[in-house]
Amino acid sequence: MFATPLRQIRSQKGPEVGGPEQGQRYKILNKGYGKDAFKLMYVKRHGSVHSIQEFQMSTHLKLSSSKDYLYGNNADIVDTDAQKNLVFVLAKKHGIDIPEKFALLVARHILSTYAHVEEVHVHMDTLPWQRMRMDDAAKQGESSACPRTSDSSQLHNHAFILQPSAQHFCDVILTRQDSKPTVFTGIKGLRLLKTTKSSFVNFVDDEYRTLPDLPDRTLCTSVDSSWEYSDIETADFSRTWQIVKDVVLKSFAGDPKEGISSTSLQNTMYLRIKIVQLLLKLSNS
Repeated sequence: MFATPLRQIRSQKGPEVGGPEQGQRYKILNKGYGKDAFKLMYVKRHGSVHSIQEFQMSTHLKLSSSKDYLYGNNADIVDTDAQKNLVFVLAKKHGIDIPEKFALLVARHILSTYAHVEEVHVHMDTLPWQRMRMDDAAKQGESSACPRTSDSSQLHNHAFILQPSAQHFCDVILTRQDSKPTVFTGIKGLRLLKTTKSSFVNFVDDEYRTLPDLPDRTLCTSVDSSWEYSDIETADFSRTWQIVKDVVLKSFAGDPKEGISSTSLQNTMYLRIKIVQLLLKLSNS
């Protein structure tokens, strides 16, 4: 599933075509096609200890011509299975370290390979797999070579558990006319709840209102957040994502003992954006 870009990054242009009646004209806008929601699993093996990354990916191409739409001519179509296979080959050849960098690699490779493609959009969802942690009772008879955490529990060599507390996604859009890619990253599906320290009062009071002032309430929300990078050459994609996630959690929950008051979701969102901007500015200074 492709995320909606944060801004209109290009003017919509398309060939003007005659309609069935004399003088009727229309344009084909936002043309394109692609392969949506295919899975990619990347496994690294270091002896008996393995690590994994799994992604759900989509690729979308826009061609320089519209003959596939106008005349049913498929001569320029890079079929969707070929798009998927291209991604698999690049993953096998180059590996995957950071999703944004791999998406950039895919977009650039497609433009350099197919001269008739004028725009590439690559979307990646990262599935949040974490190494399975075994308790003391499960450790008997297992090798001491397995990695251990500070609390003496044992991390499994090759077993993982999906913990979807938040999902990392990214989008890369690259056009032949503009050498600077558009890259944006986001968090989605982050569900948060607190049972106090949230109020909602002094809102519009008219004949349609039934909700009373709530000086203290339970607050539950799902956070989706995305941002665009102005400079991808020096961007630390993984660190930025973690900074944003940490700010979202801390601005919602506050101090572990005292919490933090929220007068509205709008104000909480605004304050977290200010904190993110400040932290990123300080980290880059």
